[in-house]
Amino acid sequence: MDESISFPAARDGRDADRAFDAILKEILSGTLPAGMKLNEPDLSRRHGVKRGPLREAMRRLQGRNLVSYTPNAGARIVKHSAEDILQIYQVREGLESMAARLCAEHLTDVQIGDLRVAAAEGPFPEGLRPRNLEDRQSFHQQLVSRCGNAMIARVLDESFFQLLRLWRSNHSWLRHSDENSRADHMRIAEAIFYRDGDSAELLMRNHLRRLRLILVERVRNGNGLD
Repeated sequence: MDESISFPAARDGRDADRAFDAILKEILSGTLPAGMKLNEPDLSRRHGVKRGPLREAMRRLQGRNLVSYTPNAGARIVKHSAEDILQIYQVREGLESMAARLCAEHLTDVQIGDLRVAAAEGPFPEGLRPRNLEDRQSFHQQLVSRCGNAMIARVLDESFFQLLRLWRSNHSWLRHSDENSRADHMRIAEAIFYRDGDSAELLMRNHLRRLRLILVERVRNGNGLD
């Protein structure tokens, strides 16, 4: 047997994964609020992991821009500014527009049918019926997850979709009901249905830019900033 194999290291890796998942869940749920200073001994005790795996989990969270570390001051949950959020919206605009093009090029007919149902978000167009409630609640996430580019899907999931609910709970300026969004979604879905990648990309870019500019105007005017 190769004596260099380290079973404790494998165990530490699993513990780091478990601590990462648990702390991520607490951040996204608001249990660990933005700006809160993290107490390593308390986290280690609560999650049943040693300091080494815990610190590995904290490094991963720092890589996600969810935890910041200052020498001699320790770690804190990151408090994203309005500028931070709007910059991530810009990243989303570019990546999700490409995801729409890829969907037009690669999705199966069944997947496109699901996407059209998700785009409806209300009374369904003739001939469309939802296969489950989740489908009609997540047009953007469904489009990104099925675009066929794992890098785009991972970046948007980790850097945007996972955080959007948290941001909306902390920042009222991000909460809005936009009556034009459903029509935008339907047009994007129709472009994908007709396998028109150019139109799907342009429609998604225009849709996301319009939403972003609404938020930029709110920030500029100080409307709803917390």
